[in-house]
Amino acid sequence: MWTLRRAFVHSIKAQGLRTGTIQTCGALQSASSQVEETLSSFEHPKCTLHRRSTSRRFYNTVQIACKFSMGTCGISSQAGARSGGVEDDDLEDGFSELGTPESSEVVLHTHLDDDNELVSEPELSDAGEDDGEEDPENELVSDTEVDVTETSSQRKRFPSAMFRAIMDDPSQSAYNALDKYVASGIELSRSEISVAMLNLRRRRMFSKALQLSEWLEMNKRLDFVERDYASRVDLIAKVRGLQKAEIYIDSIPKSCRGEVVYRTLLANCVVANNVKKAEEVFNKMKDLGFPVTSFACNQLLLLYKRIDKKKIADVLLLMEKENVKPSAFTYRILIDTKGRSNDIAGMDQIVEAMKAEGVEPDLQTLASLARHYAAGGLNEKAEAVLKEMEGTNLKLNRGVCRHLLPIYADLGNADEVARVWELCESKPTLHECMAAIDAFGKLKKIKEAEAVFDKMVETWKKLSSRHYSAMLKVYTSHKMLSKGKDLVKRMADSGCHIGPLTWDALVKLYVEAGEVEKADAILQKAVQQNQGKPMFSSYLAILEQYAKRGDIHNSEKMFYRMRQTGYVSRARPFYSLLQAYINAKAPAYGIRERMKADNVFPNKALAAQLVQVDAFRKTAVSDLLD
Repeated sequence: MWTLRRAFVHSIKAQGLRTGTIQTCGALQSASSQVEETLSSFEHPKCTLHRRSTSRRFYNTVQIACKFSMGTCGISSQAGARSGGVEDDDLEDGFSELGTPESSEVVLHTHLDDDNELVSEPELSDAGEDDGEEDPENELVSDTEVDVTETSSQRKRFPSAMFRAIMDDPSQSAYNALDKYVASGIELSRSEISVAMLNLRRRRMFSKALQLSEWLEMNKRLDFVERDYASRVDLIAKVRGLQKAEIYIDSIPKSCRGEVVYRTLLANCVVANNVKKAEEVFNKMKDLGFPVTSFACNQLLLLYKRIDKKKIADVLLLMEKENVKPSAFTYRILIDTKGRSNDIAGMDQIVEAMKAEGVEPDLQTLASLARHYAAGGLNEKAEAVLKEMEGTNLKLNRGVCRHLLPIYADLGNADEVARVWELCESKPTLHECMAAIDAFGKLKKIKEAEAVFDKMVETWKKLSSRHYSAMLKVYTSHKMLSKGKDLVKRMADSGCHIGPLTWDALVKLYVEAGEVEKADAILQKAVQQNQGKPMFSSYLAILEQYAKRGDIHNSEKMFYRMRQTGYVSRARPFYSLLQAYINAKAPAYGIRERMKADNVFPNKALAAQLVQVDAFRKTAVSDLLD
C-alpha cells in the first residue's frame, strides 16, 4: 500500500510540486498577481485527517472529517494537458462530464436476490434502452464481484412475465399492474421478482422499480432482507433524492440496517457529486463500527477524481493506516486519473506498483492504458499494449475485439481496424458492431460505418436507440445533418424509445451544424416530455456555443436550466458562463459569490477568467485616472 501511495505522490514530486506541506487553493502559482489574489480570496474547504479513539475497533485510526479542514498532503497532478488552450486539470476531469452522461459515474444496481454492488451501465445489457449510459470505453467498471444465483444469460433467455405485465398495463401504474398480475393466481418467487427488477433497472425505469419494491413490502409478498432494503434506498435516492433516502434508512429495522445499506447511500452520494454528504456517510459508517473497505474508499476515489484530485492522496493514506488492500478497481481509478492528466510517467509508476503487489492488469485496465498512450501520442507503447491484449490467438480471444477497434482507430491504423473487423464480421456481437461503427467513424469511413450498421439492423430484429445512437454520433461528428435527421425518423418508425442518449446526439448534431437555437428547442422539448433527465453534455454543448457568441442572456438561461435539472457544484458550467461574459466584454457582477454558494473553488483557469470579468479590477490606466 505504501508503494502505491509513494508511486502516486512521486510523479507529482518529479514535477516540482510540494507534497508534504499544507497547500491551499490560493497556493497555485500564476504569473499574474491578480490571479493569485483571486485564488486566495476563496477559502477552500480542506480535509482533516485526525486520529480517533471512539471505539476499540478503530482505535488510533485515520478519519476523514466531514468538514474537511485538512492540514496535510496537498497533492495535485499538474501534468500538462493533451490539447491546447485550457488544461484539463484546470477545469474538471473529463471522465465525469464531458461528452458523457451524468451516470458516468457508477450506478448502483442492487438486485433483490443478488450480491451485486456497483456495476457500470454498459455491463447491464447488450440490448438496453436509451438510458443515457456511459460509452463503455469511457467508463470505469466497478471492482465488485457479482454473485448471481441465476446467470445473466439465463435471465435474458427467460423474460419476466411480471415485467411484461407492468410494461403492458395501460394505467402506467406498477401498483395496478401487480394487483392484476397476482389476481390471476400466479405465485410470486424471488427469482421472478429479481428478473422483473433487473429489467426495470436496465431501462432506468426507477420510478416503476420503486413502486414494485413498495408494493412487495406493503402486500407482504416478500420477506425483506438487508439487500432488499438497500435496493429500496438506491431507488429512493434516484427517484426522490438523497434526503428522502436518508429518512427511509431510519425506518429500516436495526437488524437490517447494515453496511450494505449505508454503502448504497454512499454510492448514490458519489453519483450525485455531493462531496459533503458522501464524506458524512463515510464517517458515519466508521462511527457505526463498520470496517473501512476498499469499496467505500474506491467511492471516495471516484468522487475526488472528478471533484478534487488533491484529496486522492489522503484516501490512499487512510487505506494505508487502516490496512485496506487496494483492489484492481483502485488501481484502475488511479491509472485513469494519471492518464487523463497526461501524466504518463505517473501512470506507469502506478502500473509498476500494481504488479509489485501481485495484481496483474485486467483487460479493462490494459484498454485504459492503451487509450491514454494513444491520446498522449505514444503510439508504439499503445500498440504494444494492444498486442498484449490480443494474445496469441485473437479468434480464441474474441472478447477483446470491442476494445481493440476504437483504440486502433484512435491511432489512425485503418489496416488494423479492418483486420479485427474482418475476424468479427461473419458473426459479430452488438458490442463489436458498435465498436466498429465508432472506429470507422473516427477514420472518416462513413460508408463502412453505415455497412456495419445495416448489418446490425439485418441481424437483430429490434435494436435499442443506444445502438442507433452509435451511428448518429458518426453523423454528428461529420456534420451530416440530413442523414442524422433521417436516422432519427427511422428510429421513431422502428418503435425505439427515444431518451437522453438520443437527445444528446441530436443536440450535438444541430450544434455542429451551427443551428444552436434548434438544438436548444430540442432540449427544451425533451425536458417538457419528462421522459428522463437530459445529459450534462447536452446542456454544456449549447452553453458553450452561446458563450462563444458572447450571448450572456442565453448563456445564463442555459446555466439556470442546468441547475434546475440538478447539475450544480460543477466548475465546467462556470467556466463556459464566464467565457460568455469575457466574449461580450462585460463584467460579471456577483459571480464569485455564486461560485462560493455552489462550493466551486477556482483553479488557475477559472481564476484567470474571474480577473477578466471583475468590474472593479485595477489596471495601469485606471490607476492613472484615479
